[in-house]
Order: sequence, then C-alpha cells, then structure tokens
Amino acid sequence: MSESADNKRYRVVINHEEQYSIWAEGQPLPLGWNAEGKEGTKDECLAYIKTVWVDMRPLSLRQVMARESSSTVPAV
Repeated sequence: MSESADNKRYRVVINHEEQYSIWAEGQPLPLGWNAEGKEGTKDECLAYIKTVWVDMRPLSLRQVMARESSSTVPAV
C-alpha cells in the first residue's frame, strides 16, 4: 500500500525533548509521548509537524547551548 492510499487517522505526539512524531489514533501512546492536539490524516499531521518543529535539536541540547552562550563573556 502506498503512503498516498493511507486513509488511517493519526495524532501528533510530542516527547519530553520536544521531538514530534505521529501515532495511529486509537492506539495507546508509547511511554514518554503525549498527544499534542493535532489529529488528521498522515499527510495533515506531517504537514503540521513541518510547520511547528523548526529546531530539531532536542530540548536538553538547546538548553545547554543557551546556558553556554549566555555564560560566555566576550573578549575585549
């Protein structure tokens, strides 16, 4: 079956690192993932993720990099 023929319903899920995925509606969510709120076809959910997941770095890495950049004193 091609992806374009997929007529199942999905929901967008997000984990504690703010990484996104899709999960089939009606299936229990895997541990560590929460429903984000968007539901629809596979194409609709993937299009939504493309608009909201603009920085693919895990949250923990973004936080470390932000701390490092704010603690760096520029040389004079």
